[in-house]
Amino acid sequence: MTNFDYDLFVIGAGSGGLAASKRAASYGAKVAIAEGDLVGGTCVIRGCVPKKLMVYASQFSNLYQNAVGYGWEKAEPNFDWNKLVEAVQKEVMRLNQIHINNLEKAGVELINGMATFVDPHTLEVGDRKITADKILIAVGGKPTKPDIEGIEHSITSNEMFHLSEFPKRFAVWGGGYIGVEFASIMNGLGAQVTEIIRRDYILHGFDQDIVHNIQEGMTKHGIQFKTQTTLEKIEKTDDGLKLIFAGEKHEPITVDTLLCATGRKPNLSRLNLENAGVEVILGAIAVSPDSCTNQSHIYAVGDCTDRINLTPVAIAEGRAFADTVFGHIPRHINHTGIPTAVFSQPEASTVGLTEEEARDKVGDNLTIYRAKFRPMFYSLTDAEEKVMIKLIVDKTTDRILGVHIVGKDAAEIVQGLAIAVNMGATKKDFDATIGIHPSTAEEFVTLR
Repeated sequence: MTNFDYDLFVIGAGSGGLAASKRAASYGAKVAIAEGDLVGGTCVIRGCVPKKLMVYASQFSNLYQNAVGYGWEKAEPNFDWNKLVEAVQKEVMRLNQIHINNLEKAGVELINGMATFVDPHTLEVGDRKITADKILIAVGGKPTKPDIEGIEHSITSNEMFHLSEFPKRFAVWGGGYIGVEFASIMNGLGAQVTEIIRRDYILHGFDQDIVHNIQEGMTKHGIQFKTQTTLEKIEKTDDGLKLIFAGEKHEPITVDTLLCATGRKPNLSRLNLENAGVEVILGAIAVSPDSCTNQSHIYAVGDCTDRINLTPVAIAEGRAFADTVFGHIPRHINHTGIPTAVFSQPEASTVGLTEEEARDKVGDNLTIYRAKFRPMFYSLTDAEEKVMIKLIVDKTTDRILGVHIVGKDAAEIVQGLAIAVNMGATKKDFDATIGIHPSTAEEFVTLR
């Protein structure tokens, strides 16, 4: 029998890797995890956590205005970008240390450095060679940039949290959730924001009612959209970055900062996967439903597999892997019915099928319930804010196939409804539930 240094070696101390390593160690496995960056992964270091803190920061400008309608004197707030950046990074470092402490408590050895494959059971971290019986790859993803002239003058989401100066003129290239969220953040903080998208609308793949209502709300907040176009060239001038668009539809504009949010890809370039014989398809690690690669002892979870790229999904996949391999409780994650949110302004959240997906599945045998209204919070203000809610129901079974909401507190509301949807709740079940009054959430159980 071969003697290995570790029962499990994890590459990447992000959400999936941390969850898997601690769960495996709880079953008695000897575990090590390698990380060449701060501990916590994209979510903690340069993703959902610092981004959500900036979302909160960007909402205060409207709160000052809305307070006047409730009897508060009008204030003239002054925003300090550097103070926000410093506070956000302080919180990131606090969470980084918490994750390090939790690894130590769980008995997982943290090895600083990027691990690369030497052969299927051997890895190299710096000048150290390590062997492991089982290996888990959890290296996440990274932002990409199109290859156009001047692209080096743009930044990605990685750099958004470290800008030394606040850009008064800010442009976002890309209509996905990252681009939409940062456009909303910077607009709320006081920048003049332009968003550049290839199509007519943002958030391709979301329900059309979500797409239209978010884009309408963002436009009312002052964000300008350059639609049906892409960037052809970026020129650095004394006045800033001159953005030149493809075609003749849009005139060039000049901005202080351009965020390139045109996509992400699995972060595989430094792993030397070929040395382990791990199969890669379309730039992602190919895995079976239980996260196993074509090598029976090597697994992969999270964004590097390009299944559903969400932090809670990576955590669930990591724990399911550990339960299966080390806890001898075979299970895998169901990647359907996963709720998600877009922390734009207005905010949106969804679970289940879009209307288009539902029609593809059951044809026109649907009932669509939809409402749009002004939430009570804004009733004493001048704000023209609306909430849109939508239920998609299968006429034959009465089952709720999709829930969609745009507006204040969308994510908090849909999280609870996701449980009902995944349990197979029907419209009759919703109708039989007493609402909490007055609230936005109650509208879901009063739709007729």
